[in-house]
Amino acid sequence: MERSYNLRSPAVKRLMKEAQELSSATYEYAARPLEDNLFEWHFTFRGPKESDFDGGVYHGRIILPPEYPMKPPSIMLLNANGRFELNKKICLSISGYHPESWQPSWSIRTAILAIIGFMPTKGEGAIGALDYTADERKVLARKSHAFTCNTCGLVKDLLPSEAEHPEITDAESKDLELAKQITFGSPKNEKKKSDESDEKIAETNSDVTPGVSNPSEQDGVRMRSTVTAPSTTPPPPRRRQINQSNDSSTMLIVLLAVAIAILFLRRLDKSYNVSSLLADYL
Repeated sequence: MERSYNLRSPAVKRLMKEAQELSSATYEYAARPLEDNLFEWHFTFRGPKESDFDGGVYHGRIILPPEYPMKPPSIMLLNANGRFELNKKICLSISGYHPESWQPSWSIRTAILAIIGFMPTKGEGAIGALDYTADERKVLARKSHAFTCNTCGLVKDLLPSEAEHPEITDAESKDLELAKQITFGSPKNEKKKSDESDEKIAETNSDVTPGVSNPSEQDGVRMRSTVTAPSTTPPPPRRRQINQSNDSSTMLIVLLAVAIAILFLRRLDKSYNVSSLLADYL
């Protein structure tokens, strides 16, 4: 693995460190990178106890970006569970759906623990979420032991038995606390934010704002609309003064032009005695 990657890359350093920390599977979960791709991991976990998933063994896939840990991974499950859609990216605040909420301190283990914690919760229309009945989930939990990953093999063999369960480490305890910060991204909330943004844009571009309860907001919108809307009010007195000034300037120019013409004719008369010639002609 070291021969295939740039060891100076922050992502490679971080992933190799996490691979070392997760090299030994726990009773609840296991995770490791693919042999030929450090940026793709497979993980396995047991269903939470005293839930519809109790007794189940679930398998998933994590795709990490080259910018990891500055950017979040994409997470999906590969076997039927009744909680998440198969082969579809799960919408979590720790996943690629919400890069704005991602924190570099979160890790692959944090993401796995968060998924385990969210298994018993309601989907509520979140992206990639399912709301199967309790009986359906229990049936899928029993069937999950037969699932075989083309890369990892029979998933039930990837986790140690309860008797082999090692003690919780300090790093795992820290990730458990971090996992509690993670939430699902609800498309309803995202749609609400989008609608609010559209309303603000509509108010800004509209000349009339009916139904605005805050007078200051309505005045603000009207103030913005008067900048672009054509004015139907009479021109102000200052504009009249400017127009009168322009008329006076025009008259002055005409008078100057007439005076210059008279001076030119007088000089022409002196030179060629034009007035005498005109008198004789007349």
